[in-house]
Amino acid sequence: MNNKLVEKRYLVTFILITSLFALWGFANDITNPMVAAFKTSMEISNFEAAFVQFAFYGGYATMAIPAALFIKKYSYKVGILIGLGLYAVGAFLFIPASSFQNFTFFCLSLYILTFGLAFLETTANPFIMSLGSPETATRRLNLAQAFNPVGSLTGMFIASQVVLANLWSNDEAVGTTYGAGKVFSDLDTATKAAIRTHDLDTIRNPYVAIGLVVVLMFILIMVFVSKKDGKNADVKEEPKVKDSFRRLFRNKIFREGVLSQMFYVAAQIMCWTFIIQYATRIGFTKQEAQWFNIGAMSLNLFGRFIGTALMKFINPHKMLLLFAVGACCTVAGTIIIDGPVGLYCLVATSAFMSIMFPTIYGIALEDVRQDTTLGAALLVMAIVGGAIMPPLQGAIIDMEGSTDFAGISATNFSFILPLVCFFIIGIYAFRTMKGMNKR
Repeated sequence: MNNKLVEKRYLVTFILITSLFALWGFANDITNPMVAAFKTSMEISNFEAAFVQFAFYGGYATMAIPAALFIKKYSYKVGILIGLGLYAVGAFLFIPASSFQNFTFFCLSLYILTFGLAFLETTANPFIMSLGSPETATRRLNLAQAFNPVGSLTGMFIASQVVLANLWSNDEAVGTTYGAGKVFSDLDTATKAAIRTHDLDTIRNPYVAIGLVVVLMFILIMVFVSKKDGKNADVKEEPKVKDSFRRLFRNKIFREGVLSQMFYVAAQIMCWTFIIQYATRIGFTKQEAQWFNIGAMSLNLFGRFIGTALMKFINPHKMLLLFAVGACCTVAGTIIIDGPVGLYCLVATSAFMSIMFPTIYGIALEDVRQDTTLGAALLVMAIVGGAIMPPLQGAIIDMEGSTDFAGISATNFSFILPLVCFFIIGIYAFRTMKGMNKR
């Protein structure tokens, strides 16, 4: 039996497809801090600003199933090229969005950009799993997913050093320029308009740059990846979609895996989006707060490599359970402990999140066989959790100063939502572990 992690004949394909994980990691994590950036420059609430995430993750929900149906008819390679094309179009739409200074236009650009990401994730995850032995598929996916935080870290660094550090609408920047105690809302209309123009151009530029990188990747994959790579590419006899849906929803492990993935993505986005609000509430600037986000992502990257190595000795079900328990403990600390220690607990949560997405993905697809393409799409569609829950957490954070919860600040209490998510993931891990032991 061939148990190589990556077969030699697939090495170039594996490297190129793995690089895509970094590309969508960049898009995910340069976008998270934009909630805080748009809130200030567009003078909107946390609830309204969180619709950046609603648009971003709503694009996944809209396009995941159409992407799967497209891939069933054509191939992994064609699906990836379509995804890269849509990614580039969405990124370049930031140019007219910044010119019109319209928040809805920015959200529409992100919505189209994530059409591309839905194609990429629906395709790349099962593609990576197919490039070798089924016995090593979950480990192979964890290895590829380990490069997702590389892109995420790059996106966070750009957000911190290129975007947040150069926003003129930040309260600290306004106070330095216009006098101590001055904030953006105090300024006259003409001054605000000039500052907003500068800030929206600052937000636009990284998206245009990544659009150019995506065009380059399009060319490389078009030239070097074969349509025949991957066991599910160009399959002549695909099961009917209706039959696939029926089998998938009768599969309890898969069905519960989709639900768990939805809660995982919701928890991830909430922890990484609102770490800035948590840190600024206790006295850090937005730029300083973003460094805590970078630290969280570094722990996530470290945890992903360590977790992938440990899976050689500990089965994925047990690993998922252990990491879910760890995440519950750190998020509980974030809620209960005020000040820097609570912030450190929030940062530490990222280490426990590290293996969750690919491990839930791998477990859910363990026994779907010919329905893998549609199953992968439904798991990507579960990313809609990142669209639904962040606005709810933003609404709770907006209560800061007017409401507390048994002596706990609204910002701290808002992390009760990720705590519930991690608890549900722990239940899924426990149930699938028991089922595996019975089998």
